[in-house]
Amino acid sequence: MIIDWVIRIMEALGAPGVGIAVFLENVFPPIPSELVLPLAGFTASQGEFNVWAALIASVIGSVSGAYLLYYVGQAFGAERLRRIADWMWLVEPKDVDDALAWFDKYGTWSVFFGRLVPGVRSLISIPAGIDRMNPLVFGALTTVGSLIWNTILIWAGVWLGEEWETVTRAFESYSSVVYVLIALILVGVVLHLLRRHNKRLKKDTTGESTDTATGETTGDAVTDPTGGATDSGAGSTRRQR
Repeated sequence: MIIDWVIRIMEALGAPGVGIAVFLENVFPPIPSELVLPLAGFTASQGEFNVWAALIASVIGSVSGAYLLYYVGQAFGAERLRRIADWMWLVEPKDVDDALAWFDKYGTWSVFFGRLVPGVRSLISIPAGIDRMNPLVFGALTTVGSLIWNTILIWAGVWLGEEWETVTRAFESYSSVVYVLIALILVGVVLHLLRRHNKRLKKDTTGESTDTATGETTGDAVTDPTGGATDSGAGSTRRQR
């Protein structure tokens, strides 16, 4: 169904149709670039439109979609993310600050290489917007990363011709490996947060027990009327006597 729709839009609009399909792929991940771009390359090889025009249109579509998500992240903002983290289980506002500090340090490479990773290509734009990365730097990194990715897939479609679906199947395998790695990373993060949560609970419980024990020990000692500190039970017996 997706293939039919992409073919129709390319046949109707030519190279601009490639750009529109790629733009939608960036903001709507169920339309995979691994399908759209090799198909665009094959269609261009059949003389429907110029392959270079298709490549340029695809990069424009990629960058436009990335900027849309960038501004979504910017509009959402770090402060709102901190408020959400404040009431969520396991996470806290400091985690947001730590993530932003990490992005300040490694964000440049993350945006560039993120454009070459399925499942991350689009989403990397959102933290860039939240962190308010320089829009020009973001645009330049996104353009270069998208140019590399789109060139590989489009020219693979041109080279393979009617076997262009081979590219899609190969990149689906690559995507599957990436998704498994992302899932493992997420599991690791959740386990880390659970471990931290349990440590804090244990520490709080230990602290409360210590405070209770200290209070009981202090309460057992009373002052003897004669001036000495005696056991409260003994003092009570003497007074009754």
